Amino acid sequence: MVQKYQSPVRVYKYPFELVMAAYEKRFPTCPQIPVFLGSEIIHESKSRDGSIHIVERSCKLTVDAPRLLKKIAGVEYVIFVQKNVLNRKDRTLLIEAHNETFANRVIVLENCSYTVHPENDEWTCFEQSASLDIKSFFGFENAVEKIAMKQYTANIKKGKEVIEYYLNELISQGISHIPRWTPSPVREEDQRSLAADKLDTDYIEQYLGHLTPMQESCLIRLRQWLQETHKGKIPKDEHILRFLRARDFHFEKAREMLCQSLNWRKQHQVDYILQTWRPPPLLEEFYAGGWHYQDRDGRPLYILRLGQMDTKGLMKAVGEEALLRHILSVNEEGQKRCEEHTNQLGRPISSWTCLVDLEGLNMRHLWRPGVKALLRMIQVVEDNYPETLGRLLIVRAPRVFPVLWTLVSPFINENTRQKFLIYSGSNYQGPGGLVDYLNKDVIPDFLGGECLCNVPEGGIIPKALYQIEEDQENADRVQLWTETVYQSASVLQGAPHEIAVEILEGESVITWDFDILRGDVVFNLFHSKQAPEPRPKESKAGSSVQLIDQSWVLGVDYSRVESPLVCREGESIQGSHVTRWPGFYLLQWKMATPSVCAANSLPRVEDALQSPGHKCKLLYYYEVLASVDFRGSMSSLESCTSGFSQLSATTTSSNQSQSGSLISR
Repeated sequence: MVQKYQSPVRVYKYPFELVMAAYEKRFPTCPQIPVFLGSEIIHESKSRDGSIHIVERSCKLTVDAPRLLKKIAGVEYVIFVQKNVLNRKDRTLLIEAHNETFANRVIVLENCSYTVHPENDEWTCFEQSASLDIKSFFGFENAVEKIAMKQYTANIKKGKEVIEYYLNELISQGISHIPRWTPSPVREEDQRSLAADKLDTDYIEQYLGHLTPMQESCLIRLRQWLQETHKGKIPKDEHILRFLRARDFHFEKAREMLCQSLNWRKQHQVDYILQTWRPPPLLEEFYAGGWHYQDRDGRPLYILRLGQMDTKGLMKAVGEEALLRHILSVNEEGQKRCEEHTNQLGRPISSWTCLVDLEGLNMRHLWRPGVKALLRMIQVVEDNYPETLGRLLIVRAPRVFPVLWTLVSPFINENTRQKFLIYSGSNYQGPGGLVDYLNKDVIPDFLGGECLCNVPEGGIIPKALYQIEEDQENADRVQLWTETVYQSASVLQGAPHEIAVEILEGESVITWDFDILRGDVVFNLFHSKQAPEPRPKESKAGSSVQLIDQSWVLGVDYSRVESPLVCREGESIQGSHVTRWPGFYLLQWKMATPSVCAANSLPRVEDALQSPGHKCKLLYYYEVLASVDFRGSMSSLESCTSGFSQLSATTTSSNQSQSGSLISR
């Protein structure tokens, strides 16, 4: 249910210009509002005559919520984007704000206005409205709603005090009057430059395609606005047009989307990715995708043999950062090829066709961390490469495909979803199939065609190639993602690696997925009512973290809730645990002795240590879900096969802990 708020009209008995000066003092930080951690300007523009001033800010707010909610959400603060449109001529300030954090789960919209009092032009009115729509939040929808409304109400009261505080500060400084805005004389050359331009008809036909007068006008306005306000490289008309089409030629929405994308490109140096990015040899060998001629409409054709790719192995071997960077390079190359095809054919080619072969796709491709990373990549592509996909041909879709489609489709734009054509079995052959979209002489040989396809065939990635150390070569590169799904850790003699998960309510689900890259390890799960503290030591990425104090006694200070599990080098372990009590759950990876591994039993886990100087390595992922979110989720399906490895019959479960772990080698 959408919660709405409408404030009464608040009146400041001060002129509009003075209130605006007080309002500006709230930024970039405001000590009077503790939850407001700070802000930065992400876009700013002014009209030629200076009457209109537009400022967009990224605002960081702390979250006053229980620790469990913060842990599950994985954030300590939230980001809001605020857009201010100050019209000095009309003496109005319009403010729009929306949340950027969890935008797919929670929608917060706020509209505020400062206007001149209708009966006294020396007074200023303030009005505010907001709405809160919580679609899903890990099973804590009611709690989040209460917290949000409580914080919002408190901040409204604080807002009035802040403006009055800064008004008094200005007056104490001797500033009690600020002149109203008056227009400056407009030069003749400025008047000429403000006149509407018109695009050449031949140019439109060759490079842009059919445009209505309204669409052409939107393109000209957006291009002129960029020329006046954007400091970097101005994108080509074809690129601007994609964003207008993605927002159905709604000028404001398209401008906002394009500005965010241009800032993203500048921040992550995406304009230079084709010159600077060189995929690792392992990615070139095992990533089963590549360009392959063109379709019947002249669009560049990209082939992806997803069913033959060891997606899990790729993520663990090269990392999400390299995968995303490679996908971005594919999109950049696609735009470049579209431009080349446009020049060759003499007509606009603004998008490409993607042919996806799902032969071999099964549940091993749908493990939760992988789906999570996939959704993040889809979001990046949707936000920055709109309207670049002309058609997506999916062939040999297996029975498991509806599961993947159910997970992914909500995150794909409706316009993009309409371009999907899905064929199961051999339906892609014959009339109505691929021949309707591809010439027979370019249909790949592995789909029954006669054309030799040079796209890599994928295959199993040996676990020996999984990432053990950080990629030092790219350590100084601007990172596209600040955090990754999988993390690495070392397990040393007498120094296990431990993670604490705080559970505030009884029934939640802890899930894990890890690979033993080197050595043999014992996995344990403990419970404690008291909070552990890391032992003081020099910390660095990939090093072990110890939480269980040496003075703690098993059975007194903490208890075991999982049967110890011996994990041998090269094994992949997936499992989950349904918590019964609040408190702290400790995931522990500890070195195992050869004798313990041979016996496959653990009479004394605490003494199971290997020879001095030995180091074990692991790659791990864990997540906490509310039990209601876990039922029917991808984790509950226990799709645990690592890459193309064979699933062993070894399954260890504990009736006491209502959990289990699956092992694949």
